[in-house]
Amino acid sequence: MKQRIAKTFERSRIPLYLQVASAIRRRIDEGQWRPGQKIPTLEEFETEFQVARVTVRQAIDILEQEGLVRRQQGKGTFVAGTIKDKRWLTLATQMSQMVESIQDNVPHFIPVKDPPALPRLQDADGRPADDYVFLRSVQYRDGEPFCVVSTHLSRPLYKRAPSAFLSHTSLATLASFEDIEIVRAHQTLVIGTADPEIADFLHIPLNAPTAESHCAVTDDKGVAIYVAEIVYRGDCIMLDIDLLADVKAKQKK
Repeated sequence: MKQRIAKTFERSRIPLYLQVASAIRRRIDEGQWRPGQKIPTLEEFETEFQVARVTVRQAIDILEQEGLVRRQQGKGTFVAGTIKDKRWLTLATQMSQMVESIQDNVPHFIPVKDPPALPRLQDADGRPADDYVFLRSVQYRDGEPFCVVSTHLSRPLYKRAPSAFLSHTSLATLASFEDIEIVRAHQTLVIGTADPEIADFLHIPLNAPTAESHCAVTDDKGVAIYVAEIVYRGDCIMLDIDLLADVKAKQKK
């Protein structure tokens, strides 16, 4: 088992201390150790993971900074007495849910030199607008950054309410326009890792897990009027899907 763990670590480009921290964090999340319970020593983790003790110490440092563990001089390391649920952000599966979840967010805009003129469009996103405005922002909750949003808005749409788009989330502002007919709103999600820029913006380690969303809104003319690339911290999100939603909808008819 120890050899298998060591080989698994070797296959990854993520630094060893982050891999060890991730393994211990998962055990805490899954309840292997109760709040207040002592976890194994550095020596025991060193033997289990087949890594240097300094690597384990770095991993424990990260978990202590996250508030998951606390160290007591001469006694050991313990799971924190109360663990804050970090999976507070449930990714929406409907546009109305998404707008509701972000409408109170205040974006902190980032100046971008030479922004991309056109968004990346998937096959079903529609055709590109004649011209776009590009906005990039970091969004916060309780003083902590949780996502980076790179948005292309059709320029005519942006010109309708530039002050609103520069003070609120773009999608929430778009949804407030009652005269715009939206025929498609779609979001795809992939799992990624933080590059140096994203790690800096979100205050997370390099190569930390991220969830990367591509979100596009198409109007009744087939134009992609809103296209966003959103990178979330992987440690704050949860995807909750009702697998019986279609059955319940049929029963209501």
